[in-house]
Amino acid sequence: MFLVKALLSGGSNSGHGQSLARGLGGLRTGGGHGGNLAGLVGGLVNLISEAAAQYNPEPPPPPHNHFTNVEAYESEEIRQFRRLFAQLAGDDMEVCATELRDILNKVVSRHQDLKTDGFSLDTCRSMVAVMDSDTNGKLGFEEFKYLWNNIKKWQCVYKQHDTDQSGTVGRAQLPDALKAAGFHLNEQLSQVIVRRYADEDGSMDFNNFISCLVRLDSMFRAFKSLDRDGDGQIKMTIEDWLQLTMYS
Repeated sequence: MFLVKALLSGGSNSGHGQSLARGLGGLRTGGGHGGNLAGLVGGLVNLISEAAAQYNPEPPPPPHNHFTNVEAYESEEIRQFRRLFAQLAGDDMEVCATELRDILNKVVSRHQDLKTDGFSLDTCRSMVAVMDSDTNGKLGFEEFKYLWNNIKKWQCVYKQHDTDQSGTVGRAQLPDALKAAGFHLNEQLSQVIVRRYADEDGSMDFNNFISCLVRLDSMFRAFKSLDRDGDGQIKMTIEDWLQLTMYS
């Protein structure tokens, strides 16, 4: 909860959902999310393919708002994406880690140019945890939209830095890839990331690349919100530290 409160303390940008709903025209719109999952995921694949090539960090999502309180102020694109999310999430309008894993793995399975072993349930639990504003183990619409926007953009960064067309980002390209994704890291931290997320040869496949960036994004935002005076230092209790690190 501590981490999420830190993530949600920043302002929101109502325009950060632009182009989310492109490619939705061919989706089937029947009820439920069983028989239509393939078509729905196909729409999400189209969304990824049209992402902008350069990642610009976006503000974190606002806290939960009731559907009827926000839909009147949304663009048609956002309303279309909300309807798509509703079909994927069901009546509770939330996606759990298992559903997130199924969505992401169906998406990446369509991209033969991305080397991946698939997103594990543990990885998706971590993604949910750093965005879960009420610690109920699920993502609401705004949280999912924020995560999805980042994944779209980071996929473009990943492809740009797969210079040998191997489906992975090599050790030599990783620093530039992280920088293009918006993270300027020193050599020591870069090496820590390689040891944690890369293969033995120093290359990183797609699911590990996304997992790494989701964690970096959440940690940067949490620190920035806690660094009140902007001096690059924070002070916290052991309880706050445990809340920050254990549910992520």
